[in-house]
Amino acid sequence: MWHLDKILTSEGIDITPKKDGGVLKVVKRQGLSSDRPMIGDKVTVHYTGKLLTGKTFDSSRERKESFSFNVGKGQVLKAWDIAVLSMQRGEVSMLLCKPEYAYGCAGNPDKIPPNSTVIFEMELLNFEGELLTDDGGIMRRIKLKGDGFVSPNDGATVHVHLEGRCEGKLFDCRDVSFSVGEGEDKGIPLGVDRAMDKMQKGECCVLHLQSKYGFGSEGQPEFKIGPDKELEYEVTLKDFQRAKESWEMDLNEKLDLAPGVKHKGNQYFKAGHFYQAVVQYQRIISWLEMECGSGIEQHKRIKEFLVMAHLNLAMCFLKVKDFSQVIENCNKVIELDETNEKAWYRRGEARLLRNEFNLAMVDFQRVLQVSPQNRAARSQISICQSKIREHDEQDKKTYANMFQKFAERDAKGVRPKRRRDDGLRNGLNGEVCSIKRRRSRSASQE
Repeated sequence: MWHLDKILTSEGIDITPKKDGGVLKVVKRQGLSSDRPMIGDKVTVHYTGKLLTGKTFDSSRERKESFSFNVGKGQVLKAWDIAVLSMQRGEVSMLLCKPEYAYGCAGNPDKIPPNSTVIFEMELLNFEGELLTDDGGIMRRIKLKGDGFVSPNDGATVHVHLEGRCEGKLFDCRDVSFSVGEGEDKGIPLGVDRAMDKMQKGECCVLHLQSKYGFGSEGQPEFKIGPDKELEYEVTLKDFQRAKESWEMDLNEKLDLAPGVKHKGNQYFKAGHFYQAVVQYQRIISWLEMECGSGIEQHKRIKEFLVMAHLNLAMCFLKVKDFSQVIENCNKVIELDETNEKAWYRRGEARLLRNEFNLAMVDFQRVLQVSPQNRAARSQISICQSKIREHDEQDKKTYANMFQKFAERDAKGVRPKRRRDDGLRNGLNGEVCSIKRRRSRSASQE
């Protein structure tokens, strides 16, 4: 007889926010530490789901494959989001889940009848913060979920409370307002600025920043932060006012705003804040790349701003050694103006730095077709030719060594074969001689 539901009902703790008994929990094994997941964390669990009859309808253990999801994001059953946020790493718990927190009135065809209360055994294997960038440079852990689904956009004015720590020591604690994309002006690191468009009003989160998203190789003397330091910021988004989106502005408004954004990007570039400059130039592109203009003059201005923005982005990405992005932005310029020598030159630089010497030389030759007096391009062509010769010489050495090794190996492999052949040949000769002798003796006897 299956009585686990009765045990859970009598001993389980109601862990639902509403305290409506929708999810009851009994801890079978305590966790390894007091630390618990936060909203948005990537969690990894093992689980077994059963009906009140005791029949198993799903089990990661039987599949021998753990399951991962971002907790508190509505990716799984409500009961799971609630339960996992209450668990410690290594904890194993039993959960009694009412239909409204599990599979609802629909159930799950062929597995779970409608309006079923179900039981889960769940083990929290591990959890880690939510990565906000592809390179893992910004990791977020949400302490308090915000309201709604709207976030600040680039150019929005945000009002935040910041607490910055380095190696556990508090170095920054203040209320501050800034425009998203321009946090550098207020001494705010890139990682905090870039996290704004993922936050909601009222949210409090902890951001773990690798050095490139903190104060980089220069550090921050004002806060006594040395170079290449990882940072931790606790950020509360108190309020914000969104900037106008591209579709909310007419073309004239975009063209009027573009020079100021360009100027801001140039300032960041000159100061060596290349990622902040990228944000500004990308804003111009997002505004104008789909615009055509209503006349020759407008079309000309749009083209000029787009060419400028892509060329400046290419220069920024050269500085941070993101050569694929350099090439992509130069390609955009060439599509707009195939006689733009800067685009050909910068694409050549990127290809040269990627050791694509032949392609780079073609780009520098195109520069000379546009501007025959460009001495820098001639110098780069010489470098390409030298690199190609070096590469060819290296290939010759590599292949020569390779062929020498093959020859030596073949030579070593042939001798034993010859010995075996010689032995076989000697054996046959011996047998032939023996037959001849026997025939000779037989003939003499006759």
